[in-house]
Amino acid sequence: MMEHSDHFTEHSAAHFTANLLTWFDLHGRHDLPWQQAITPYRVWVSEIMLQQTQVKTVIPYFERFMQSFPSLQALANATQDDVLGHWSGLGYYARGRNLHKAAVMIQQAFDGDFPTTFDEVLSLPGVGRSTAGAILSISLNQRAAILDGNVKRVLSRCLALEGWPGERGNEQALWRLADRLTPLKRFNDYTQAIMDLGATVCTRAKPACDRCPVAEFCQAHRQGRVSEFPVSKPKKIKPVKQAYFLVLENQQGEVLLTQRPQQGVWGGLWSFPEYACLQACRREVKRVETEMGSALNLVEWEQFRHTFSHYHLDIHPVVCQSVGENRVQYEGEWVSKQLLCKTEVSFGVPAPICKIMTLMEKSDV
Repeated sequence: MMEHSDHFTEHSAAHFTANLLTWFDLHGRHDLPWQQAITPYRVWVSEIMLQQTQVKTVIPYFERFMQSFPSLQALANATQDDVLGHWSGLGYYARGRNLHKAAVMIQQAFDGDFPTTFDEVLSLPGVGRSTAGAILSISLNQRAAILDGNVKRVLSRCLALEGWPGERGNEQALWRLADRLTPLKRFNDYTQAIMDLGATVCTRAKPACDRCPVAEFCQAHRQGRVSEFPVSKPKKIKPVKQAYFLVLENQQGEVLLTQRPQQGVWGGLWSFPEYACLQACRREVKRVETEMGSALNLVEWEQFRHTFSHYHLDIHPVVCQSVGENRVQYEGEWVSKQLLCKTEVSFGVPAPICKIMTLMEKSDV
């Protein structure tokens, strides 16, 4: 059976790489924050942040992160709450937890020096094959292929790859081609170049094929089928789950937050107490009323939806104000509304919690 990459001869692969590097020298991105004062630590942090997140979104987060944690040692010595506080709003919070866990691991297992071999980097929590390759090639100029989302799109079009790229056989074919196209020098530039090509030219929608330096090697372009690739993952209907968040506010304008378990959605972040139904919220409020010795006004707000990769979550905010503190037992911490969701907050808060706080500020409830 013919291999997907058979139309790439040794000569055409070299030509592909030369064209791409020439384009990168003239049109690539050279002023991104993590491209300055390059170290394995800075590249590692940027690569983790860039997983499933666009460059323009990552830049301010990266800059704030580096101000607070300028070195691997600073990150390892920080608390998880502080790290997740800097991650608030960036999403996919397991990345932040793994980043902190890996920093501690490097301190203990590698004497605080970022590892320099592929297997060692791959052993870090949250680091896969492509991320390890990007870190080593960009920061240490080691030869290592990468296959992130942008590169998958470029190579899927070059091969006119039928079927979803995530299928085992297709992914193996893409890795073979990625390795075949990786040159024997300028590894760091090539890695950045092929990522830039996917991000700025070979985009998912409206790719600029007329500006592509490797269009002559693209089977999808040759066949006039660029918009058909990469083939989307077969869709599954996402289930819908319900969550009721109880927003307790005291007379000082503080709200009660509880830390979520390390495992599960928003692991380790701070959130409003969550219940499965409105009746459970009412039972908690009744407990508070009994201990306070006075009645409280409970207001159920309009629900809104937050979507995760595998399901939708319909969030029902239930707000209760003027809660007393003195004689009532609470599990959690009272936090100023003014502090919550600011960029300098020292703990992680999920985006929907920030949305509820924004709604509170705009309402007269």
